[in-house]
Amino acid sequence: MIVKSLVMKLLRFLFLNLCVGLALASARATTVVPPTFDQLVTDAELIFEGTVTETRSQWAGVGAERHIVTHVTFDIEDAIKGVSGKSYTIQILGGTVDGETMEVSDTPRFKVGDRDILFVEHNGAQFVPLVGIMHGRFHVQTDASGRDVVAKDNGALLADAAKLGQDERAAVTGPALSAADFKAAIRQKLSK
Repeated sequence: MIVKSLVMKLLRFLFLNLCVGLALASARATTVVPPTFDQLVTDAELIFEGTVTETRSQWAGVGAERHIVTHVTFDIEDAIKGVSGKSYTIQILGGTVDGETMEVSDTPRFKVGDRDILFVEHNGAQFVPLVGIMHGRFHVQTDASGRDVVAKDNGALLADAAKLGQDERAAVTGPALSAADFKAAIRQKLSK
């Protein structure tokens, strides 16, 4: 009876590990189709501009379901859609705890001081709570003239928000879109 119980526990453990491994492998192999600007705005439950004030990784789950999550806290500078309060924390699968790292490809990497405009959906319920994963994050950076401009997660300066998800090359061709103009386009879309 004890041996049967141990065998069943071992089989359950191996099955859960296999399921987690397959899920992570498929997450690494997943190609993310860039959402259109309309999809970003419509699908987001929360849109805001904020600055990262803290990143904290920790273990979550137990046994075979144990994994690392990272909590990224933002000081909200401009709430565009939804109710966020003065600060807001997103939870992302992956991170480093005690020298052990868990990475999921295409997951945005945040650091304290980053200024971003985020399109958030299903926070705490999906492995990256951004519309279109990395496509739901836009960096706000200051250009050489002192103007705040918007860059995609890959660093390419955004020139035309309307081209997002339709013609990614055209979206980053031309003069950089200012953060103020990008937020105005979002608000205009929300008012329709």
